[in-house]
Amino acid sequence: MFNEDEIRQRAGTYLPEPAGYRAFVPASLPPNPAIVFDAALASLLSNADVQLGRLDGATSILPNPDLFVAMYVRQEAVLSSQIEGTQASLTDVLQYEAEDDGVGPGADVGEVVNYVRAMKHGLARLPELPLSLRLIREIHAELMQGVRGQERQRGDFRTSQNWIGAGGSTIATATFVPPAPHRLGEALSNLERFLHDAHLPPLVQAAIAHAQFETIHPFLDGNGRVGRLLITFLLCHRGVLGKPLLYLSHYLKQHRAEYYDRLQAVRIEGRWEEWIAFFLRGVSEVARSATDTARRITALRDQNQRLLQAEGKASGNLLRALDVLFESPVVTVRLLEQRLQVTFATANSAASRLVELGVLRERTGYARNRRFVFEPYLALFEADSAMSPSSAGPP
Repeated sequence: MFNEDEIRQRAGTYLPEPAGYRAFVPASLPPNPAIVFDAALASLLSNADVQLGRLDGATSILPNPDLFVAMYVRQEAVLSSQIEGTQASLTDVLQYEAEDDGVGPGADVGEVVNYVRAMKHGLARLPELPLSLRLIREIHAELMQGVRGQERQRGDFRTSQNWIGAGGSTIATATFVPPAPHRLGEALSNLERFLHDAHLPPLVQAAIAHAQFETIHPFLDGNGRVGRLLITFLLCHRGVLGKPLLYLSHYLKQHRAEYYDRLQAVRIEGRWEEWIAFFLRGVSEVARSATDTARRITALRDQNQRLLQAEGKASGNLLRALDVLFESPVVTVRLLEQRLQVTFATANSAASRLVELGVLRERTGYARNRRFVFEPYLALFEADSAMSPSSAGPP
């Protein structure tokens, strides 16, 4: 194992800038001296790989995994946005999507909706565009479209200095000052080369890439969310995730203070092993949770299919409606009409029968403009996205 001086060589350094402040410049990747995989870290990596394998196996038996991916993606979007202080819940987002009344989303819901769009955009682009600075800029443009901060160089790396600290802090009192704009090019080029380096295990590469991205902080806004999206894209790119069903933001939100502290310890002290260990514990934890959720989804779907198949001739539309519910567990009659491509009366009849059978619950109490919820399914996700009392702040 290295001594303290050797470990600190892997950290960056603060350099003076002409404007009179000092900004941090991270050491290049991969870390040098190299990551030490002692018995404890190797065990964490092995366990994380096993848990991801089990998740992949559990999701492979889902009848149509794409039906359920939408919920996992929304879940990650809600949790990642909540880390940054957004107050929208998963139910808020689903309700907005279901009602489609022509009124744009509120600010918080809009940020989550954009996160979902940014993830979908990135996953769609990965087969045709390497994981690169260009793709990162595209993702940022999708993330910031029409929401708070969109005027702050949306889709472009910053050309002015930013800093991280408590509300109202100045560059002089900041907790951390990322690289100055004229040093971004070199740091980002090094990060891009590292993204294409497949020598390290994928999970270790993802942990390092995320920490380095947050340290560089290349955008004026949205860095935390883009950095967490980068984890998903890298794991999908390396073939570790077949579908984006790992929502690591749940773990990072639960351990927010340690998340920030571990990142800062990498920057100042070069303690990569501790950060990677923290990251791998998170992967194992959320992969186990997601595997359990996938199994519960399968059981819930089988249970409801048996119930609806007993409806005889009427079962056709009801079973098709069930598929809609597994993608969008908050629905209106109008949404069912559109998704099933049936008349409003047929969709209304299906919704009413699903309420009678106990599959759906009507939440408004209105005779018109009713909103229905597939509560057992939503409950599998909703608990994790409940707001926590801890305060938000950027890493």
